[in-house]
Amino acid sequence: MKQPKPDYRMNRGILTAIGAIGIAQGLKILTHKKVTGKWEVKKAISTGGMPSSHSAGVSALASYVAANKGFRHTETALAVTFGIIVMYDAQGIRRHTGEIAQLVNDLEDQFSKISGEFPSYEFVERDKELKELLGHQPVEVVAGALLGTLLGIGSAKLEGK
Repeated sequence: MKQPKPDYRMNRGILTAIGAIGIAQGLKILTHKKVTGKWEVKKAISTGGMPSSHSAGVSALASYVAANKGFRHTETALAVTFGIIVMYDAQGIRRHTGEIAQLVNDLEDQFSKISGEFPSYEFVERDKELKELLGHQPVEVVAGALLGTLLGIGSAKLEGK
């Protein structure tokens, strides 16, 4: 009996999710330009911003799986549940962590000013501030989810042709 040839193609669901993440990261450059008027290519590798690449990736995967397997399939349930957790984390815990980092940075600035007025008070300022843009506003998560859903459904339809 003849052995089947191994299939070395990458899993389409993974490609769809990674593609959605890449597109969302690229769109951050455009949305930053629209809001600030400045081109900043580094936005393509940054956390936070519009749209959420986390949401785009998990939504693309969930919608791709749902389009291929159906809404009642266990794989769809896993992808959707995973997606909800990631999106909740992106707009909840990570966003609040960024807000706390901003407060800590502001507090350090205040300590720096105070230490100049009181020579006996020793304060060593850190070289680098904490990163403040870690998470997403809810609208960024929703935009990423919509982008990912469209890409996931589109990928499934292209595969079906």
